[in-house]
Amino acid sequence: MTDLPHCDTLALVRQGHALHITLNRPQARNAMSLAMVAELSAVFSRIEADDTLRAVVLRGADGHFCAGGDIKDMAGARSLPAGEGDQDPFYRLNRAFGHMIQQANESSKVVIAVLEGAVMGGGFGLACISDVAIGGPTVTFALPETSLGVIPAQIAPFVVERIGLTQTRRLALLGSKVKGNEALQLGLLHQLCGDGDELDTAIATALDRVRHCAPQATANTKRLLHRVGKEPMGALLDDAAAQFAAAVRGPEGAEGTMAFVQKRPPAWADIDTADNH
Repeated sequence: MTDLPHCDTLALVRQGHALHITLNRPQARNAMSLAMVAELSAVFSRIEADDTLRAVVLRGADGHFCAGGDIKDMAGARSLPAGEGDQDPFYRLNRAFGHMIQQANESSKVVIAVLEGAVMGGGFGLACISDVAIGGPTVTFALPETSLGVIPAQIAPFVVERIGLTQTRRLALLGSKVKGNEALQLGLLHQLCGDGDELDTAIATALDRVRHCAPQATANTKRLLHRVGKEPMGALLDDAAAQFAAAVRGPEGAEGTMAFVQKRPPAWADIDTADNH
């Protein structure tokens, strides 16, 4: 079992097969500071090789997910000498977030985002890399960058992947806010909950479904999905068939088939979800 790093901007709680990560800067509506970016990156790096951990639940403290980037970091970068290319402090600040969000996007774990209150800027991008997005009644999405004279540089590509180019154009170029049912219709949310109890039930249900899915098959499926549209379809399907054959003959395929025949849960579903660390 992986030892988790010490974090100042995140609250980490291990519960059975899930790691609950709470963005914990409530005084700033959990705005994404450089320290938070570095800590999120460290956590995702540390847990990647932990096969006992199968899901990550991302949430914000005190009713807000994340209000975007930390303006104080922007001010700090402005006070530094300007550099050329990747030596520019603004480049480094922005690109650090991009590396982290790409890392989270490519994680082998099932990433469940619990979205409440402000989901803006970097928080919007983080929501768009989740595998399961569950919203509360106060959720409000926005890409306000253009109204601040900047661009959603590391965020926009993931929003396009999530909801398509035409809707991303509208949200990014107008800075419009999107709430509740509209977010659900756009595909920013998979589920919209009416209150806290319903939200807790939705999280528990998602984590239970993760428990019933084979961990290696889940990780391989996620990697396969990320390749769609980036490789020639014929070659992709050839490789997918090879992976399927290996999975059928592998230990998870054998156990899954036997469990189905014997009308019992597979071995990977037999874990203690109440285990807290």
